[in-house]
Amino acid sequence: MVWKKHDYDNLPGTVVFDGECTHTSYNLNKMAFSFNSPENRAEFADDMDAYCRKFELTDDQRVAVLDGDFPALLRLGGNIYYLAKIAVFHGMTMQDAGAAFQNITTEQFKQKLADNAAGFQQHLEKRGGYWNG
Repeated sequence: MVWKKHDYDNLPGTVVFDGECTHTSYNLNKMAFSFNSPENRAEFADDMDAYCRKFELTDDQRVAVLDGDFPALLRLGGNIYYLAKIAVFHGMTMQDAGAAFQNITTEQFKQKLADNAAGFQQHLEKRGGYWNG
């Protein structure tokens, strides 16, 4: 398949999850989605490498999964919501994974969340107590 070039293809520090990305990462995301099943989570936990091979991940994807290299998994087309499922197998919290995605420490990430939340309650009250995005 031939993919058209886009203006957003070379945005520094940005991974765009578009049609080309989804096409090349289908197996990776399918595997991560499979973790909705307790049986599949158990099978993956028993032998991560074999489970990756079962889903025919590329070598780069498989190594990134096994190493818990979340920035690489994003670059390789991993859907951020599905990648959170992989983080659990590496003993990571959502805050750990968020920090890894941004290449900062977990404490820095938590502080960033707290800073971004400052004033949110007051803003919410001004809007009538609900948030619609």
